[in-house]
Amino acid sequence: MPKTHLFSAPFLRLLAVVTLLWGWSLEASAQRLAYCNTQYVLNKMPEYAQAKKEIERVTKQWEGEVLAALDEAQALEQALEAEKVLLTNALLAERKKTVEDKRAQARTLQMKYFGPEGELFTKQMELVRPLQDQVFNAVREVAKRKKLDFVFDQGTAVGVLYAAETNDISDEVLDKLGR
Repeated sequence: MPKTHLFSAPFLRLLAVVTLLWGWSLEASAQRLAYCNTQYVLNKMPEYAQAKKEIERVTKQWEGEVLAALDEAQALEQALEAEKVLLTNALLAERKKTVEDKRAQARTLQMKYFGPEGELFTKQMELVRPLQDQVFNAVREVAKRKKLDFVFDQGTAVGVLYAAETNDISDEVLDKLGR
């Protein structure tokens, strides 16, 4: 009976084929990931610097208006305190109402400019959003060209900037849930 080696030619061929197939399966299942620091990219854009300057300019202007209104309310209150002893109850109540109205105007102005849907938010959306869209579109184009599955954002809290639709398992999850 002839002696067979563990590393005989047929065995080595089989090992090579198995290794090759295993490597291809890993390649096929591996997801290609990348990251982009969008804040870094935005900071390199001159348009972004201009937008930030414009936002700072209007912010200072609006802060000045709000502070002027608050200062006016404080001045009225100080005048009221100084004249308090000379005023009748009706006049005192009227002046207190004037002070409160002035404070309310200042708060209204503050909300108008700096509230959740105020003019500052609107201005930021108007100036910065188009630049962010440019960056996101560029990320999507690069990701598709490089055949990436996911691109994560390192510069902000956005998280995923791009995800290949082939990786969306939402419908499968709904199927699993019976919906």
